[in-house]
Amino acid sequence: MKRLLMFVLIAMASFAAHAADAGKDQGVMVFGKTDGDVLGWSVLTDLPEGWTKDCCLYAKAIGVNLVMYQGDWTGKPERVMVLNVWPSKLSSLEAELQDDRHHYLDRDAKAKVSELHVDNKSMTCRGMHFEGTDHEDDLVVFCDPGLATGIRFSWSMTVAHDDPQMATLAASFQRVVEQSKYMKYTDEMHAKGSKAKADH
Repeated sequence: MKRLLMFVLIAMASFAAHAADAGKDQGVMVFGKTDGDVLGWSVLTDLPEGWTKDCCLYAKAIGVNLVMYQGDWTGKPERVMVLNVWPSKLSSLEAELQDDRHHYLDRDAKAKVSELHVDNKSMTCRGMHFEGTDHEDDLVVFCDPGLATGIRFSWSMTVAHDDPQMATLAASFQRVVEQSKYMKYTDEMHAKGSKAKADH
């Protein structure tokens, strides 16, 4: 009996450890239904350990598709990863990149701009690192999942230039971008998403 009890306790401890390890590598998915000429879409990526995802409260309030943040939501842009998805209208990903660069430099002509290297295996992504004269850095990456999808999307994050966690935050941001995957929207995804919200 004691051996059986010991076996059960060991099995339970092993299961708990496995569950904890699995929880470190969570995924997050956000999607949009078909709307007129725009096909339904979904974007899947990793949720960094210790970060909170939100698609339907804070993200909706600021007009984006997803935000991921640490700690409590403050409403400030610092240390918040933002996903924004839109119907593709400009001719190319390069055009999207240059348009954003132009608008940024219109606001801050003396800002420094450099390329942000990302390696997404499933689609083309291009990034920029803006160093503003306000002593805040903006990391911005545009991704193109393909002409047939009808969409493009961006990930962005603002970090104080002297933030002691800059390297760690930038690495987490890069992983989120590089793990981003496009999938076509289905009603099954919507059903799963609705159930997950209800369970949460």
